[in-house]
Amino acid sequence: MSSDIRSRLGLRPVINVSGTMTSLGASIVVPEAVEAVRAVLTEWTEMGDLHRVASRTIAELTGAEAGFVTASCSAAITLSVAAAITGTDLYAIEQLPDTGTRPNEVVIQTGHMVSYGAPVEQAIRMAGGKVVPVGQATSAHAYQLAGAITERTAAAVFVVSHHVVDYGQIPLTTFAKICHERGVPVIVDAASEYDLRGFLAQGADLALYSGHKFLGGPTSGIVAGSKDLVRAVYLQNRGIGRGIKVGKESIAGVIAALEAWKTRDHAGIRAREQAALDVWLKALADRPGVTATIVPDPTNNPLDRLKLAIDPEIARISAWDFATRMGQGDRPVIVRDHEAEHGYIFLDPCNLHPGEEFVVAERLGEEFEKVRGANEPVVTPLDQFWLAREASILNWPD
Repeated sequence: MSSDIRSRLGLRPVINVSGTMTSLGASIVVPEAVEAVRAVLTEWTEMGDLHRVASRTIAELTGAEAGFVTASCSAAITLSVAAAITGTDLYAIEQLPDTGTRPNEVVIQTGHMVSYGAPVEQAIRMAGGKVVPVGQATSAHAYQLAGAITERTAAAVFVVSHHVVDYGQIPLTTFAKICHERGVPVIVDAASEYDLRGFLAQGADLALYSGHKFLGGPTSGIVAGSKDLVRAVYLQNRGIGRGIKVGKESIAGVIAALEAWKTRDHAGIRAREQAALDVWLKALADRPGVTATIVPDPTNNPLDRLKLAIDPEIARISAWDFATRMGQGDRPVIVRDHEAEHGYIFLDPCNLHPGEEFVVAERLGEEFEKVRGANEPVVTPLDQFWLAREASILNWPD
């Protein structure tokens, strides 16, 4: 019997060069977390005590007063907003998402109102929060944030992501200062960030992370911050948090992943990632119509990616069609294509199993060679491309 569970389940053996994407399972879970999950699954444990252990571990790694594990970072947004609205009032917790007369407005920069697979605003609304946009998508100013805060404001959300508009936004330090002067707690969504301490140091009252991305834990979210607010997040399990509760396996796995983070060989990981990038650069050298460059992570995570710009007239294929074709066949490779309409895609080396970088290099050559002699470039009109992608989503489970 195959040792690859994907084969046993009839799933495609995809190679992930898209990154720590939820749609692909987020990350390769570290061995320490795999063992912790296995060990706890067959045991009873008092969940409140397990959460206390997690809180201490999160506090140690982040410098926070306390921490809490949630089902995902999206769940962490919802529960953190809920906590800001209700505090530790158990009756109010049971009434959500009906907030009654309590302040429930949540300010967020318009340029931060993005989708991570679902809208950030929806995660806020699920807690009973009323979203109050600040500024315009490409222009937000301190005076606009100050003006948006009223006696109805319960919280402020700040998003750190490659999806947000990366110019014309209020910096976190300024954002937090204005909010704190008006008694408003700041919630930072830092789902895919390496920096476990910086956002709290810059003024976040709660910093939220994915436990299943760079940390390499099971699917989960992490809340780190002040003890009072984290306690209020924990208490949401008596209300809307019940339906999105986290299991013992995820909590134990996150604890193990955080402990492993202390001794992780980050320099060694970077070296392996650079080696993969070098393999791809060599495979793409002198390829007509293709420009390959190494670019840093846009949110200052300590990693690089390969940016692959494709001229459809010379390479004979569009960036989005190339991304589609890479994901097909017997050796599917899923690339990072969220900006393909601009004529480029990315290859992310952070989730490779040993040797997969060479398979990716071969697949790059295969797909470019297939279209090299085409009479006409393979360019699906973008409107048709997006509609076809929507249609495929709506076809599930067929």
